Amino acid sequence: MKRLLSTFALAGAMGLCAFGAQAATKLEQVKSKGFVQCGVSQGLPGFSNPNDKGEWSGLDVEFCRAVAAAIFGDPTKVKFTPLSAKDRFTALQSGDIDVLSRNTTWTITRDTSLGLNFTGVTYYDGQGFMIRKDKKVNSALELSGASVCTQTGTTTEQNLADFFRANNMTYEVIAFATNDEVVKAYDAGRCDVLTTDRSGLAGERLKLTNPDDHIVLPEIISKEPLGPVVAHGDDQWFDIVKWVLNAQLIAEELGVTSQNVDEQVKSATNPEIKRLVGTEGKYGEGLGLGNDWGYLIIKNVGNYGEMYDRTVGPDTPLKLSRGLNALWNKGGIQYGMPIR
Repeated sequence: MKRLLSTFALAGAMGLCAFGAQAATKLEQVKSKGFVQCGVSQGLPGFSNPNDKGEWSGLDVEFCRAVAAAIFGDPTKVKFTPLSAKDRFTALQSGDIDVLSRNTTWTITRDTSLGLNFTGVTYYDGQGFMIRKDKKVNSALELSGASVCTQTGTTTEQNLADFFRANNMTYEVIAFATNDEVVKAYDAGRCDVLTTDRSGLAGERLKLTNPDDHIVLPEIISKEPLGPVVAHGDDQWFDIVKWVLNAQLIAEELGVTSQNVDEQVKSATNPEIKRLVGTEGKYGEGLGLGNDWGYLIIKNVGNYGEMYDRTVGPDTPLKLSRGLNALWNKGGIQYGMPIR
């Protein structure tokens, strides 16, 4: 009898331990291990791409560093997991990564049935087509009968089918599991056209043997709002990742940069700036962070414009103008929610 009671007691204790482990919030888990595990692409210049030393750079990468800065005050406390389009959501659902920042389109299916939460849009994009100049094609409406290279497990495949069906055109799809396979196949002439988001085309074009021999056609055939993703079930973590982007957008709106943020902490009189940098109010408490969380993001990574310009902007190899990604008061649709 005593042995049986001991067994029950042990089982109960193990159950309580398991419950306690499950009850730990994502923020607590991240703080405990000392870094943010961030899912990124397997290599897309301008967004998430490793160099020969394994050092990651790009817009999606810098956003992950901003999350780390908000939590730890240190943008280096992040580790990157390269993921294929097929595996990215499974890694998030299983908890192998804390946040997915990997040129991923916000859709209703992903937001609901996959159990994911999109935290905002870091890049407003649209799908396009790249083709060799010697094909003498000037419009996507001239692509009937073409073979098209694309990646499996993406919204690109459905958009492709919708576009050709809507325009009564035929095509042959040649799909691969990774970006690199798609680019190599296109570069080798295994297909006539490469299709993905236009920002992706700008990055993939740099990988081609002769980049100048290829053009991106003018048509944009879809809306592709790309942004970070977290799993359902932890509203605090959802809020943290969401407000990191808002803080970067607000900082650009207010002219607060990594270069002047220390001065703003000392002398700002604008209440919006003071709330952003943490010298007025206690807005970090609701996130489970210090009240200087906004300051830490801006000081260590910068505002949205700084992040954009050094990764994909006009002075980078991708040469992407701001377009829709300009602020709402400068001709674009990027808009930071207010801190108040």
